[in-house]
Order: sequence, then C-alpha cells, then structure tokens
Amino acid sequence: MNPEPTSGGQQEPCWLTADERAAWLSLASVAIRLPSALDTQLKRDAGITHFEYQVMAALSESEGRTMRMSEVAMFAEGSLSRLSQVVTRLEKQGWIHRTPDPTDGRYTLATLTDEGWDKVVATAPGHVAEVRRLVIEPLTRAQLQQLTTIGRRIMRAVDPEDRCL
Repeated sequence: MNPEPTSGGQQEPCWLTADERAAWLSLASVAIRLPSALDTQLKRDAGITHFEYQVMAALSESEGRTMRMSEVAMFAEGSLSRLSQVVTRLEKQGWIHRTPDPTDGRYTLATLTDEGWDKVVATAPGHVAEVRRLVIEPLTRAQLQQLTTIGRRIMRAVDPEDRCL
C-alpha cells in the first residue's frame, strides 16, 4: 500500500497488512516475554538475572576471561551505565573484578574471576535447558534455520554495524 497525501498534504501511513501485523505482534510478544521467562529461570535456579548471566558468559568465552567494559556492553546488549551497575553487583559477589586497561588507561577491563567461572559453569546447564525448552524444541530443524536467517536480517536492519552477527 503506497502512502497517499492527505488533505493536509501529509502522507498517509503505510499500514501493516493483516499478515504483516500478525508477524509483527508475534515477534513483539516473543521479544517481550522471552527475556522475562529466561530471567525467571535464572533468578530461581542461580539467583542472577539474564543480563548478569550474559555479562559473565561473554567474559567466560573471551581470551583470558577479560574484555573491555565497552565490548561487554555491546555483547550483552546493554548501556555502559547499566553494565557498570551490574558489574558492581557482580564484583561484590566476587565473580568479576575491574582494572584499568594497561594498553589504554581510558578503558576499563572486566575479568571473570575463578569464582565467577564456577558460577557460569554451574548456571549454564539450567540456562541451556530453558533455552532449549522455550526456543529450540518447539521448532523444526528447517524453522531453526529460518529463525537464524530472519533474526540476522532483522538485526542488520536494526544495526547494520553490528559485529555480533
């Protein structure tokens, strides 16, 4: 549907078709409800939020279990201020520590401690089981491949510079 100028000279919005609206509402529902479901499982079983888990998981997979805070924020899909607050909580638990970047003092490094590593190792099986239950098992192999393709295409539209794709 092409936008038509209205009597005030403005263009009429290009409204969603019924199929487009159904797809959008389905995606929006998943985007809202899935993080909450993952949070619920992680809080119940491990006493941490999904965001906290994402931060520790990012560090667990990095060389030396260390990354610049700005890189962790990108990986965990959070702002630096939110990440800073979360890392402060994780530091109090003894799971992460921060140090100035020796190669560039303008940056701060976050490092997953041995205790943090143990927390990720203990938490990962339950988290993976929940991801499998909520996302993987309801889909066929073909649907999983489609989901990957669709997710990447949407993320390229949202953030063409995204290095995580």
